[in-house]
Amino acid sequence: MAAILACGSVSSMKTLWESKIQKIQDNREKQRRKVCSRLGAAGVWEERHTLARLRDKLKTQDGRLLLCLEHEEWKMLPGCLVQLSQVQEWHIHRTGLQKIPSFVSRFRHLLVLDLSRNGLTEIPKEIGGLTRLRELLLSYNRVRFVPEELGDCESLERLELAVNRDLDRLPDELSQLRRLDRLDLSMNAFEILPPCLLRMPALEWLDMAGNRLRSLPEDIHRMDKLRALWLQRNRLEKVPDNVGRMSRLDTLVLSGNRLRDIPPVMEDMDNLRFVNFRDNPLPLTPETDAADEDDDEREMFGREFMLTYIREARNKAHAALSVHVLSSAHATRVTHV
Repeated sequence: MAAILACGSVSSMKTLWESKIQKIQDNREKQRRKVCSRLGAAGVWEERHTLARLRDKLKTQDGRLLLCLEHEEWKMLPGCLVQLSQVQEWHIHRTGLQKIPSFVSRFRHLLVLDLSRNGLTEIPKEIGGLTRLRELLLSYNRVRFVPEELGDCESLERLELAVNRDLDRLPDELSQLRRLDRLDLSMNAFEILPPCLLRMPALEWLDMAGNRLRSLPEDIHRMDKLRALWLQRNRLEKVPDNVGRMSRLDTLVLSGNRLRDIPPVMEDMDNLRFVNFRDNPLPLTPETDAADEDDDEREMFGREFMLTYIREARNKAHAALSVHVLSSAHATRVTHV
């Protein structure tokens, strides 16, 4: 009988402890749910607050809806931004933005994406989904790599990637940008002209200033629509003769390079209105007629300087050839005597 009572007592105690443990667990679960509920409510409130802040930054200009953020801290763009997918232009400057969100592809009506002067390090491949995008402005960031998907932005007309410092190449797929007419790659680390540029049929304005270019491609004339070419502050030692075949080129800036000659073919570039050869180690420094050009052009070693240089270089070459011929003739007579 005592053994039976002892077993019953142990069983009751076990049941009692299990009941207490279950109550403790149930209370903890209730507390967890309350906390989650409060956090969920706080999250919803925070999202609504953020969305309201973004709505305050919307403005209409020329019939377009713009999102404008500047001098505020937005290192990451919130997911709730997709609720404003009707926005046609992003203008986000000096916010410390570190990443373009992948959901950018959901902004199907986006025409302008201006994220200059931030801290961006990459361009997401989802950028290729923006088939209506006309302008992509990412200057003054830290972008090192351009994805091939950017070539899918078939409506792109203007691309600015200036002052990203370490950017040194572009994917060949960018040659698919059939409408791109303005490209700024200045102040980067390019050592060669990206080959894809030679296959951009609409390119009219190209800025490659402040890179590390040592040479230009011999077939540079394939950029036959080009009107302005900025190449100052590179390491160029020669201008290829085929530049003379760029019949639409009206602006060519070559100051601050290592040029030691000017191709004579440039004398026939009648469309070339502005050219600059300043700060190059050219062996001749011809004087130009002050009456023929104003002070600014003369100061910048412009077109008149170029034409005078070519003429003087030609005269010098002819004089040297004449001296050589006379010397050879004299040497021949002496030999016969």
